[in-house]
Amino acid sequence: MAEVHYMTQEGLDKLKKDLADALAQRPVISAAIAEAREKGDLSENAEYDAARDAQGLLELKIAKLKNMVANAKVLDESQVGTDKVQMLNKVKIENVANRQVMEFTIVGETEADFAHGKLAATTPIAKALLGHGKGDIVEAKVPSGVIKFKIIDITL
Repeated sequence: MAEVHYMTQEGLDKLKKDLADALAQRPVISAAIAEAREKGDLSENAEYDAARDAQGLLELKIAKLKNMVANAKVLDESQVGTDKVQMLNKVKIENVANRQVMEFTIVGETEADFAHGKLAATTPIAKALLGHGKGDIVEAKVPSGVIKFKIIDITL
């Protein structure tokens, strides 16, 4: 069974655009291969090898994007509650050890952007928070050890 990719409608639209852009590159790379092929001996033709490599990488990207679009599950924000942490919630947490407060929205992996406060649901911190309510203390196992967080608020 294929892995489901949870995302917002905005995230799905971006993936579809990325796929269309990648598909549009196919003729460009095919033309580069044809041009390099015309230059003679393929066994010592670096341009040809580079174009073939680029084609392979592009096809890999296209296959990945097609899979993600085909297995996308768009989350409906109107169906998201705030009693327990779940996808699309904005969560405000406090690090119990140093009292540092952080706030981020839990999103699908394809929409994650930590610099803009979007944390992938597959990260250790998000995994630890999912399913817990306001006031709960949760432990997240991160590469540097275990961090305890208190959930201060859950909103949309």
